[in-house]
Amino acid sequence: MPVIGFINAASAQNYTRQLAAFLKGLGEVGYDERRNVLIEYRWADGQNDRLPAMLADLVHRQVAVIAATSTPAAVAAKAVATNIPIVFETGGDPIRLGLVSSLSRPDGNVTGVTQASVEVSPKRLELLHELLPAVRVMALLIDPTDSSTAKTTVSEVMAAAQSFGLQLHVLNASNERDFDGVFAKLMQLGAGGLVIAGGPFFVSHREQLAALTVRHAVPVVFQHREFAAAGGLLSYGSDITESYRLTGIYTGRVLKGDKPAELPVQQATKVELFINLKTANALGLSVPNTLIGRADEVIE
Repeated sequence: MPVIGFINAASAQNYTRQLAAFLKGLGEVGYDERRNVLIEYRWADGQNDRLPAMLADLVHRQVAVIAATSTPAAVAAKAVATNIPIVFETGGDPIRLGLVSSLSRPDGNVTGVTQASVEVSPKRLELLHELLPAVRVMALLIDPTDSSTAKTTVSEVMAAAQSFGLQLHVLNASNERDFDGVFAKLMQLGAGGLVIAGGPFFVSHREQLAALTVRHAVPVVFQHREFAAAGGLLSYGSDITESYRLTGIYTGRVLKGDKPAELPVQQATKVELFINLKTANALGLSVPNTLIGRADEVIE
């Protein structure tokens, strides 16, 4: 049976929905893990420095295709696996990341799916500003070890803050021990709102982050529904399960013989907004009807 190398920068227990969507996509083109394809799983558990060795092992095992999901895994795969077809899933710009030279005509052995989460980061700040028009000081939380997207996210959100006349502080967290310090710093800076950047580290800790935002009474916007469902104020971002489903489809197509260079990079364009009204009420915030009307779901 053909063997797929599936690699991700996060941990398996926090990506169950995404993995299920990937397997669904594989199934749509005729591949079933229990019947006619094997999958070698590699999870870096948030330690990006482990990715090159994991990829080298997959190359040594001569897998038929590598599904490099998450931006750090995609960038590492591009550098290591030069002779094996790669299907990536990323929240960044594949051209800016150096994964492909063109979305419509990828070259070499790489193609994939982008959910464009970096591009919607400024929109998250805009939503928070719309909800908190009197707040002039905001903060952005990034993972500095996710170097492939952190710099771009800071640049784009900083530009958005300047256009709104906001003062924006950039805070860093790359492990759980940093979180308490981040929220203490927010209080010290007098920041009235926080935007959490995308990336596998924060996705893996979205429920913990939501609990901290409630405990410290900080209005926060992140990217996935689970964050709002766990008590976070706002979630805004691409439908990540659709992105993984499309990645599964492309992985199956490569197994069937399609060449990555002939498969245009797909863009998962659906963006969702979730609002937790219970949290808004607890924070003493009145959510405008214009914002509620744009929400895909209001959690009460």
